[in-house]
Amino acid sequence: MKSKTFICLRVVLLIIIVADSSYSYSQNIEDLKQRYDKQEVYITMRDGVKLFTSIYTPKNTAVTHPILLNRTPYDIEPGGQHSYNFHVQLYNRYTEDNYIMVYQDVRGKYMSEGEFEDIRPIIPNKTNNIDIDESTDTWDTVDWLIKNVANNNGNVGIFGISYPGFYSTMGIINAHPAVKAVSPQAPVTAWFLGDDFHHNGAFFILDCFDFYYSNGHRHRAPTRKGFFSFKWPVPDNYAFFISAGADKNLAPEYLGDSIKFWNDAFAHPDYDDFWKARDPRQFLTNVTPAVMTVGGWFDAEDLYGTLHTYEAIEKQNSPSTKNFLVMGPWSHGQWAFGKATNLGNIYWGLDANAKFQSLEKRFFDYYLKGEGKHEIPEATIFVTGSDEWRSFDSWPPKNIFEKNLFLQPGGAVSFKSPEAKESFDEYVSDPMKPVPYTETIGTHRTAEYMTDDQRFASRRPDVMVYQTDILSDDMTLTGPLTADLFVSTTGTDADYIVKLIDVFPPDTEADISSDIKVPLGGYQMLVRGEVFRGKYRNSFEKPEPFIPGKVTEVKYTMPDIAHTFKKGHRIMVQVQNSWFPLVDRNPQKFVDIYTCSDSAFQKATQRIYHDSTYPSNIKITVLK
Repeated sequence: MKSKTFICLRVVLLIIIVADSSYSYSQNIEDLKQRYDKQEVYITMRDGVKLFTSIYTPKNTAVTHPILLNRTPYDIEPGGQHSYNFHVQLYNRYTEDNYIMVYQDVRGKYMSEGEFEDIRPIIPNKTNNIDIDESTDTWDTVDWLIKNVANNNGNVGIFGISYPGFYSTMGIINAHPAVKAVSPQAPVTAWFLGDDFHHNGAFFILDCFDFYYSNGHRHRAPTRKGFFSFKWPVPDNYAFFISAGADKNLAPEYLGDSIKFWNDAFAHPDYDDFWKARDPRQFLTNVTPAVMTVGGWFDAEDLYGTLHTYEAIEKQNSPSTKNFLVMGPWSHGQWAFGKATNLGNIYWGLDANAKFQSLEKRFFDYYLKGEGKHEIPEATIFVTGSDEWRSFDSWPPKNIFEKNLFLQPGGAVSFKSPEAKESFDEYVSDPMKPVPYTETIGTHRTAEYMTDDQRFASRRPDVMVYQTDILSDDMTLTGPLTADLFVSTTGTDADYIVKLIDVFPPDTEADISSDIKVPLGGYQMLVRGEVFRGKYRNSFEKPEPFIPGKVTEVKYTMPDIAHTFKKGHRIMVQVQNSWFPLVDRNPQKFVDIYTCSDSAFQKATQRIYHDSTYPSNIKITVLK
């Protein structure tokens, strides 16, 4: 399956349905109508605002059933009162077991009343019923459900993917006593540090433009009308954003003033209280429900949120808190339905979804129904490269050791510290000819770019390439990576993109059953790439210009990996200064990038140092 984009989860899952020929849409809905009743209700929140909610209850009333709740800003019932929404049709592993399925438009979205606020901040010290947030809306919803939905067993689970993953996290904070299990999946978590909007302060312009054109409009009255769709003037997002020019040009030309959060984000270019208040991790204390956080190693949107939500609960709660992590070889939302045998050109040799969907069901069955045994590992991790599921007692695993991959003269990288007295690579970075993030030409961001072949980039003069000798043994890396670069620039700001790549042997051949459009011999598989906006190298709160020509350290943590570099492969590192239009262009001048004009953009001569005084490297963690 090769979907175009995973920005809108509802669209994504429909793509998956079409791709999975084993799924029978019409048979499932007719079966559901025979076994389930549906009602649409309004649930009143403590401040009087009413939230639109659809409730699917089993006709089987001989026994009581648990409730599964999904709160979302993505239009729960677009088909109308007599239609069964596509979520309840697809989650047949729960409807076949008579779970009560509940869906809710969050405050201010579609059929719900109130004012919508993106990633609404938690109010920690509430003094009255006017002090509402998503945790109180969840509490009030759960309280109403257990008191008013017939034949429920008093136990509620909450789950959701992406933005609904954020609302799942809200259900963990000050959780209602009836909430026994929560599964935030690819949860939106920190929109400045690593999810969706920004990574390390760098603006992910392609995703955000597409998302906010479709979802950023305010609803002036209740509506079931779905998403808007941007009509791209050219079928090439690279050309479109180049022609649009500076970031500030986009809203007046294409978005208008109705895109509130886009404008709010531009008004807060640095990591200030606006962003800090919208990061829920600080409130993930005294957690009472069991939590299973789920994500994909190749999730282009919310990999940060998955790893850091699990980490926050682990660090801020007692060891007795039930906190689990599941990481698979998936793009955004790919684990939810259908099969996951590959991502783009990379095949896993199995359906990665089969194990997860069984594990998720066991999690909810145990905590909501009291069925089964508590046999869920702390961390269930798919190791790519070796393409196998493994279980760990902690994440990152404890049985690891750290090593440093040092950049070397002549395009080499090795575990040996560089010995040269003075050594660097020099090249020109031109923001008018930025390095593309993919070789694919299209409008929407691809899901597959995170495993894409990087040969197109390694052939550019403004991408520095370093690789090891052929590996004599397998090497499995688990946990975070740390990029530690020593650089200089003739400008006063710069972005740095570091990519860790698995280079396949030249005689690698594709399985005849796979759908691969490029030769796998010499394939440069992206394992992890991450950007850092250089002016934030010392503080996200207080950016600093570079001093032109001065050697400067830029050090940052990249998201975790679990990958085996096989014997006969090579490890490659690429370093570049643009990743377009995934990330907006840095003018390479110390300015507010959201307000600067086209005239601010300038070429800059960049240097990457790799000598005994300035040993640029990547710190890795190797599994013993």
